[in-house]
Amino acid sequence: MTAPLTVEKSKVGVAQTAPENTGHVSLRGLLSKLGPGLITGASDDDPSGIATYSQVGAHFGYTLLWTMVVSYPLMAAVQEICGRIGRVTGTGLAANLRKNYPRPVLFGALALMCAANVFNLGADIGAMGASVALLIPGSAKLFTVSIGLASLLAILFIPYTTYAKYLKWLTVSLFAYVAVALLVQVPWGSVMAATLIPRMAFNQESFVALIAVLGTTISPYLFFWQASQEAEEVKNNHGEKPLKHAPAQATAHLHRIHIDTLLGMALSNAVAFFIILTAASTLHIHGITNVSSCAQAASALTPIAGRFAGALFVCGIVGTGLLAVPILAASAAYAISEGFKWKTSLEQSPRKAPGFYAAITTATVIGLLINLIHIDPVKALVWAAVLNGIVAAPLMAVIVLMASSRKVMGKFVVPRYLRWIGWIATGVMACVSVGVFLTWK
Repeated sequence: MTAPLTVEKSKVGVAQTAPENTGHVSLRGLLSKLGPGLITGASDDDPSGIATYSQVGAHFGYTLLWTMVVSYPLMAAVQEICGRIGRVTGTGLAANLRKNYPRPVLFGALALMCAANVFNLGADIGAMGASVALLIPGSAKLFTVSIGLASLLAILFIPYTTYAKYLKWLTVSLFAYVAVALLVQVPWGSVMAATLIPRMAFNQESFVALIAVLGTTISPYLFFWQASQEAEEVKNNHGEKPLKHAPAQATAHLHRIHIDTLLGMALSNAVAFFIILTAASTLHIHGITNVSSCAQAASALTPIAGRFAGALFVCGIVGTGLLAVPILAASAAYAISEGFKWKTSLEQSPRKAPGFYAAITTATVIGLLINLIHIDPVKALVWAAVLNGIVAAPLMAVIVLMASSRKVMGKFVVPRYLRWIGWIATGVMACVSVGVFLTWK
């Protein structure tokens, strides 16, 4: 199979030979720097993210808009650190844990990441099924199973580049949230104040909302995905080597990773900002403060789509879901396979990488089985985000330590500013997680 949305060889060549500072950045030059970071950012606004941001906007209004500003440098730094680890070492996070740390650290990280991944994957598939049921009469459970199995077959037999090339157009519907915010009456003064001045109540529902927002924004599966995709780039492009062994390639690639990640995370947070803003401007002001169904979440798009709001919402949920499910399943498979030294590559067919694809299949099937439990799809999505947030802190601590280790990174240990932001991000996640437990009733 073809590796997911890899940077073409010719583009890598342009990035390597381009001058460092010409004073002029062309669009073509900018596009040559985009790769795993952009795809990671795009997949961050998955069904779990859409549901969480909609719920937060409906319940809290504009109050938590500041989280999109505060989380941006934190998520960008953590993802850049992960990308650097993959490119410098030529292997993913789990492989580096296996090589450099005790087994309990490796297995603990795998357990935390896989638990969050599988629940998130199941919630995303369930939301897609429930969303399709808004348009087509039938059983949401049947749609859920059908979508889950179709997603699995697509991962197994369709190159992800081909698969994503067409599905990515469905995610354009997410920009409808931007259009709604520009059409409805928005008190922009209040919005700017809520965006720039952090404030929240110190109670259970506020901390749960905050950890859900951070968990769906700074998600563990994205850590493993971006590192593994940078490692795939090394394997699949002729002449590429881990930067530890090819330091002459470092300047171009580290600059590309930096730009790629900044732009990818900016896109993710901009869309998230407008989902919260739209839900606050359409649902919250009309007294709908609890989004308990996909139909309620879809109604936020009514000002621009009218009776077609449901169809537009379904395009966004299904489009982002079909893109995110392979990433969720594959990131778990990368971690498990690297941890056990199995062949790991979406470049290979299932026959050539049986353990890797067995892990993908197992994760998807368990995710499907979760949907047999009677749980509301929207609540499942929000709680998937909460679980991601709680799991993220210990994983982030291990990642920052790894990126700071000369044993792992050689002379390419991450710069001090990235290390400090990484530790701040870890501390924020840990403090909010503790806040959830301290305020729990």
